[in-house]
Amino acid sequence: MLKNITTLFCLLLGLSAIAQVGGESTYQFLNLISSPRQAALGGKVFTNLDYDVSQALTNPSAINDEMDNQLALNYSSYLGGISYGTAAYGYTWDRRTLTFFGGVTYINYGSFDGYDEQGNSTGSFSGNEAAISFGHSRQIGYSDFYLGGTIKLITSKLEQYNSFGAALDAGLMYVNEDIEFQATLVVRNLGLQITTYAGQNEPLPFEVAFGMSQTLENVPLRWHLTFENLQKWPIGVSNPARAETDLEGNQTQEKVGFFGNVIRHTIVGAEIFPEGAFNIRVGYNFRKGEELRIVDQRNFSGISAGIGLKLNKFRFSFTHVRYTSASNANFFGMQLDLR
Repeated sequence: MLKNITTLFCLLLGLSAIAQVGGESTYQFLNLISSPRQAALGGKVFTNLDYDVSQALTNPSAINDEMDNQLALNYSSYLGGISYGTAAYGYTWDRRTLTFFGGVTYINYGSFDGYDEQGNSTGSFSGNEAAISFGHSRQIGYSDFYLGGTIKLITSKLEQYNSFGAALDAGLMYVNEDIEFQATLVVRNLGLQITTYAGQNEPLPFEVAFGMSQTLENVPLRWHLTFENLQKWPIGVSNPARAETDLEGNQTQEKVGFFGNVIRHTIVGAEIFPEGAFNIRVGYNFRKGEELRIVDQRNFSGISAGIGLKLNKFRFSFTHVRYTSASNANFFGMQLDLR
């Protein structure tokens, strides 16, 4: 069985002939951070196998029975007046101990003033996008592997243009309960546009990612290590603003070497008191740190930190993410145990 699953993953990876990262595909909102916990741990973590039902929005193999009757609502007042949020719910069918997941991701880009080619006002317009997700995960036989899948239906309206699409997420997770270690391989946003904006098909933001995490034995700390966008190499792009000019006026462009590309795929995070009623979360996204840093100025881009608090059947989360000196974002979340 495991051999068949491995073969399936290899086929899924081969379906993406062209690697996609930011700015190269449509429905980019599918890559937005799904919850304050994710934001605090660097923006992407795929190995939280616990009560956190929002985790299923990014990795369906994390769906488990601890998510039964858990309802999560998350919101962020994002950059440039953009607002977006997510909702997630898990339900376990007791007769067969099957856990199912449903989720929503929504983004509103706000209001814009429209003008024609002569500069005449055409009134205001808006843009919004949403995705509805349905997923399930199950153990592979009696092994330590769990396989999950999510189907996403996507709708987008940008001014007068509309588009509809569908995508699949798939995840394979290894769990070692003896040492509290998880590792996972995830394929995200494998799909297509069913109807296009203006007759031209665009690719979805396909991604392959790998993650690991472990709770230390005698220390109340859980570390997370994530490698994102593995479908594309190299991922680093030179920044024209960092070009160096010598005394003769010759310019030397920034070079991104092997190590620079490796580090741009890497995200690290840690949770202090991960199973307590109060926990602290910190993370660092190396790609954001490199792409958003300013030469000769320390602005702490890529750093994120947050807290989680449990009160009876409620869990509250807050995270602050540093992008640049001028732009930061706050994330708020609440999870309710409906059991």
